[in-house]
Amino acid sequence: MRTSVVSRMQPFGRSVFGEMTRRALEFDAVNLGQGFPDSEPLPQLRALVHEAIEGGKNQYAPARGMPVLREAVAEHQHRFYGLELDPAGQVLVTVGATEALTASVLALVENGEEVITFDPSFDIYRSAVSLAGGVHRAVPLRFPQWELDPTELEKAVGPHTRLIVLNNPHNPTGKVFSDSELRAIADIAIAHDLLVVTDEVYEHLVYDDLVHRPLATLPGMAERTLTISSGGKTFSATGWKVGWVTGPAALVKAVATVKQGLTFTASGPFQPAIAHGLRLPDDFFAGLAQTMARRRDLMTDALADTPLSVAPCAGGYFVVVDTAPLGVRDAVQFCWDLPEQTGVVGVPVSAFCSDEGLAPTLVRLAICKDEAVLREGARRLGTLGRGSG
Repeated sequence: MRTSVVSRMQPFGRSVFGEMTRRALEFDAVNLGQGFPDSEPLPQLRALVHEAIEGGKNQYAPARGMPVLREAVAEHQHRFYGLELDPAGQVLVTVGATEALTASVLALVENGEEVITFDPSFDIYRSAVSLAGGVHRAVPLRFPQWELDPTELEKAVGPHTRLIVLNNPHNPTGKVFSDSELRAIADIAIAHDLLVVTDEVYEHLVYDDLVHRPLATLPGMAERTLTISSGGKTFSATGWKVGWVTGPAALVKAVATVKQGLTFTASGPFQPAIAHGLRLPDDFFAGLAQTMARRRDLMTDALADTPLSVAPCAGGYFVVVDTAPLGVRDAVQFCWDLPEQTGVVGVPVSAFCSDEGLAPTLVRLAICKDEAVLREGARRLGTLGRGSG
């Protein structure tokens, strides 16, 4: 009797995030590993959840999501990006962005078809491709600027390529793709008749006067792009697990067909609160980005006094550092030892790579923590290279 997981999923049994969180607890370390914020959702959003529970919204929500949230998502996409969506047919509410991503890949990729990601990339992308029986192809982004080489993307496309997965702003690198990079991706997708799934959960966390531009807004891309986001990062509510996918009605219907065999529906009492959040005034979203940019600056300024080499961070929850100046050759072992030796947890960037040789000495550090936590983490990291490991 076989009791192990199916072979295609065996590479995903080990979670570096779970291991690092356990190490953080074991050594009372500052956890800059996992990407969840220390802050809580706004009181008015929490009050709306309480109101929904007390008001009886505790049974199955509509399979495609509550109308109030689908309408709010459509309004949000038009308000910020000028995208016109029909809430009834072009918006699907999911159990966070993870389900939206996995269901999209399962819905669109046949056995043996190829999916391209930009590595380093969120590990869920590779596991979703394996679940679908697809083949993963990686196009590298290289430290420290993480620039996309369109020639490498073009070379990755073959006769069996079905889908490109784009994460923008990008986890783990903090990269925000430039207009020219987005145009290059769009041109290749159109030339080869490919679909694109975009993960845009950090859409409101863009710094230095940059502007988030969804790929779906480029000419020729709305009809071939599924756009995914969620309320977790924007509203400091990662545990509420409310996400969504938008795009052409036919593609959204395909994702909904898969979703009904996964969770069917969930997160009912949280959906009205996220809908309210999406309708908050502009100063909320601007303030969110300003707060996170200040935390980014706090961390990067502190790291400038260490031997670590720090990559630019233009968006999202993380900064990436290179430990090679410390003489490190293996960031996995470095991150394993770090909680005990220095009292800080980070995540090796190689965990986000299909080719571990792309980032052997790189470490991801979360900046979505309270400033006091970041200061203490930076203080402890400041001991690196001074005889403490």
